[in-house]
Amino acid sequence: MKNKFIALLLTAALGTSSCSKLLDVPSHSAVATNTLSQADVEAFLIGIYSRVQNAPGAQSYIMFDMVGGNLINAGATSDGGLNTFISNILRPEQGLMSSAWNGYYSALYQVNNLLESTESLPESSRKQEILGVIHFFRAYLYYNLVTRWGGVPVLKVNTAAKVPRNTETETWEFIEDELELSMATAPAYTAGSFYYVSNMSATALMARVKLALGKKDEAHDLAETVITSGYFQLDDFENIFRNATNSESIFTFKNATIESNTNISTLFYTYAHPVKGSYVYRPTMEVMNLFSSSDKRAAISVDTYGGLNVINKYPSGQSGTDPIQVIRLGEMYLVSAEAGGLANGLDRLNELREERGLGPVNPATEDEFLDAVLLERRKELLAEGFRYYDLVRLGRATTDIGLDDREVKFPLPMNELALNKLLDQNDDY
Repeated sequence: MKNKFIALLLTAALGTSSCSKLLDVPSHSAVATNTLSQADVEAFLIGIYSRVQNAPGAQSYIMFDMVGGNLINAGATSDGGLNTFISNILRPEQGLMSSAWNGYYSALYQVNNLLESTESLPESSRKQEILGVIHFFRAYLYYNLVTRWGGVPVLKVNTAAKVPRNTETETWEFIEDELELSMATAPAYTAGSFYYVSNMSATALMARVKLALGKKDEAHDLAETVITSGYFQLDDFENIFRNATNSESIFTFKNATIESNTNISTLFYTYAHPVKGSYVYRPTMEVMNLFSSSDKRAAISVDTYGGLNVINKYPSGQSGTDPIQVIRLGEMYLVSAEAGGLANGLDRLNELREERGLGPVNPATEDEFLDAVLLERRKELLAEGFRYYDLVRLGRATTDIGLDDREVKFPLPMNELALNKLLDQNDDY
């Protein structure tokens, strides 16, 4: 019976079923989760990695590049909603809004199921490690929700009840609490184990969160903890995106099989390209002009093939089996730099630049320094899902990419508002 139940759970974890009623789902499956064994829970955990990776969809990973001025429609889609989204016109009826929202909550539903199952196990060090992984994934999923929509319903346990939104502050506090638990209990990082959640994954994500909240001293210290841990070092940029092993990845979705993958690559390559693709998005000319000839990131980040510009970070094409970098050391250098300010962050910024083939910068003011960091983030993290929220959290989205004031938050999907009358829309949508 338990084996049958875990098979059903894995089917749910790996599947792509509709999630339109994900805030109105039953809290228990046919068999109580407290009947699961340690082996069942371990099997369920494998499915969770896949579910968290896949449920939000490939475009969720580049949404912030799409609306942040890094990507433009390449002409392969006639989807009017998608075209308006790429043009920085955000609407509640856009399919991309509902697919991402549904995907994050679908994954959360399975993560919460695993939490319930794990909490019923006898006490052991392994139980605590699994809980640490669960808390990381809950924080990671809510981070993606809050940076898009602001305050969202925080479901600490699955429920069939309609629930209203939590405030943005409450959502961020939940993320911080989850990461504190994960930092304390997730498995210790071991060399090359970046395909699995670890205490270093949690520490690095917490550094990202603290920076978003303006808690710069904490963000700086956390980023430095990762940088100086001895586990990671800046690597050749090609290795990060072309080799299965590198010294820079902190947490990466393996994304290794065609049967269960998130195909970002096909969105960027033309069908005429050797790896073939659908060519849905292309880099803007502004992005193409970001990189100097000495920048080692240039050829790995962008390319021109047959007269058409392409993003080149995900080279598998139609197979779509590129690792998805969730957190890596280059970001931590930039978190440390930004949080440290001109006096305490310039060295980290220039260390990263040197590794990428560039000379040092010497800004004279804090504003010039922040401009330099933001430019470096745009180049370093291109097509990895950062640009829009970088501009939002720094108060630059309306001036730099022309968003309306309301568009610093995404609109809640129209279908979710129809399903749950307790949800309220973000202002002015």
